[in-house]
Amino acid sequence: QVELVESGGGLVQDGGSLTLSCVASGFTFSEYSMKWYRQAPGKEREFVAGIGSRQSGHSIFYAHTVKSQFTISRDNAKNTVYLHLNSVRPEGTANCCCNSSVFYGQGTEVTIYS
Repeated sequence: QVELVESGGGLVQDGGSLTLSCVASGFTFSEYSMKWYRQAPGKEREFVAGIGSRQSGHSIFYAHTVKSQFTISRDNAKNTVYLHLNSVRPEGTANCCCNSSVFYGQGTEVTIYS
């Protein structure tokens, strides 16, 4: 049974930093690409960042709108993918969730305030 559990959300001030984690289980983590999405209230879920499998050399890709703010990384030994929010801009609240294949976690809420 695939399970994705996010943590690390909370309040962060304009210009601050925060690190989100997603622990995966139920599949061979290193063999799958992992992605982060976010969804603000009343809006559609949007792709934020992705990191490829071990076979792909862990290639990384970002949404154009967030490339300078977010950094994605993974630790295959811990079955964990991270999203580092750096020098964030005030954008209100969003639920950030991780994804593998067709599976999504419940997400963790992030609020960026000025």
